[in-house]
Amino acid sequence: MSVPGALHGHIVLVSGAAGGLGAAAAVACAEAGATVVLLGRKLAPLNRVYDAVKAVGPEPVLYPLDLEGATPDDHDQLAQAIQAEFGRLDGLLHCAAEFKGLTPLLHTDPADFARAIHVDLTARWWLTQACLPLLMKAPAGAAVFVLDDPARTSGAFWGGYGLAQAGQAALVGMLQAELGETGPRISGLRPGPMRTGLRARAYQANADREARPPGEYAAACVELLSPAGAAWRGRVREVSAA
Repeated sequence: MSVPGALHGHIVLVSGAAGGLGAAAAVACAEAGATVVLLGRKLAPLNRVYDAVKAVGPEPVLYPLDLEGATPDDHDQLAQAIQAEFGRLDGLLHCAAEFKGLTPLLHTDPADFARAIHVDLTARWWLTQACLPLLMKAPAGAAVFVLDDPARTSGAFWGGYGLAQAGQAALVGMLQAELGETGPRISGLRPGPMRTGLRARAYQANADREARPPGEYAAACVELLSPAGAAWRGRVREVSAA
């Protein structure tokens, strides 16, 4: 459960909002008082999350956008829409991810490799870059990158997805160093194994006894987006399921 009121009056953008953790985090943010902007590829799944979020908190905003094909101008248009509607952005939560499955690098389709690097690293940065001016307008703006475990994804067969995880971990510290102690907070969240469609591409569900429901990590998302997350400025927080 998220802390009631921890995000009261906040505007939070969740990318990958129709995914396992994205959907759970969006609901948790709404329960904590935030108005959530739901960003995702497909409208039908977003509508289902919209209904769940609206049932527990302020009415959310839908923004369909395919990160794979979106240009920097598309990200800027999103930021302009948030600026026009709210005048600022208090939190940005990166949950969108791309992973086709375990494949040797030698046999990886070049397009799949490029797609993973783009969605899991480049597009996340483009979205952050577009939103930074809005985060700077908030009293305590925060961007949170959900990351995978490098002990696993730096091993064999993880391809572009694994390389992008390493890049994001470096980005958290690099960007915070540039923004300093008074700028928006940049942090990472490294949850434990989650029972999601992405993980199912690497592990057999009936044999994956470590994975937990993604909702068990939603409260950590809220914490990092809230003022309580200040202790994790420029750092990656590892969280185990309860």
